[in-house]
Amino acid sequence: MAYKLICIDVDGTLLNSKHRITKRTKEIILQAHQLGVHIVISTGRMYTDAEYYSNLVGVKSPVIASNGAFIKEKDNDKVIYKDVLGEKFSLELLEIFRKHQIKPYFCTPHKFYYGNIMFKFFYLATKILGSRSNKLDVEYVFSWDRWQKILQKEKNNIVKSEIIYRDAALIYELRNELKKLTHLEIVDSSKHNIEITRKGVSKGKAVAMLASLYDIKREEIITIGDSENDVSMIEYAGLGIAMGNAADSVKQRADYITDSNDNEGVANAINKFILGNKF
Repeated sequence: MAYKLICIDVDGTLLNSKHRITKRTKEIILQAHQLGVHIVISTGRMYTDAEYYSNLVGVKSPVIASNGAFIKEKDNDKVIYKDVLGEKFSLELLEIFRKHQIKPYFCTPHKFYYGNIMFKFFYLATKILGSRSNKLDVEYVFSWDRWQKILQKEKNNIVKSEIIYRDAALIYELRNELKKLTHLEIVDSSKHNIEITRKGVSKGKAVAMLASLYDIKREEIITIGDSENDVSMIEYAGLGIAMGNAADSVKQRADYITDSNDNEGVANAINKFILGNKF
């Protein structure tokens, strides 16, 4: 099978546990790209962050950001798809977060708003340690009133909300309440977060849009991921690949399981299925 499109998740997939892309992984991705294969970064991260990693591996293909809520061409600045939460749903979420005393995160394609001051220290630490070299437009929101003003101002731009936590027991009731919101998509991308977009938004839907745009068949698509938010694209693709470090529920939905992110699973999969090399 001649594959024409590869969609790759970032965290736990493209990046190893040190949050870096290995030299060999970059080289193999570029080899596939030079053969004419579209290499698309597909992530829950905001567009600006996703674009950075796409540029880092040296490809020109579009980027799928915020779990598919925003898809954009890099070269001609064309927005292929955008689905915002909207003022009503954003404020509804804010009220739920306030009730549970949970500090929220909201993002537009180009700006990240955070309610937990600890994020600032984490962000600075990644810069100092060298695991992040790109600068993001971030803003700390210090009060619920300020959140209301921002969500009203950004009503046409907020594409995703997120909760980041350490102890799952602390958000048990919140998670159950969120699951009752049938007009929203609720997924995890790690053991410590919940990501929220409008109903119908998914990486799988985004991949399908790009397939239609490029006139590519499902059987000509490879997708690679490790978390719950990757399942929709893994199931959609002709060859859905789970990382060796993926959750068991993700592996069960995949057609193939590659090596872990610390053992260059992305590079090994592309090497095998695109470049035709065993090693």
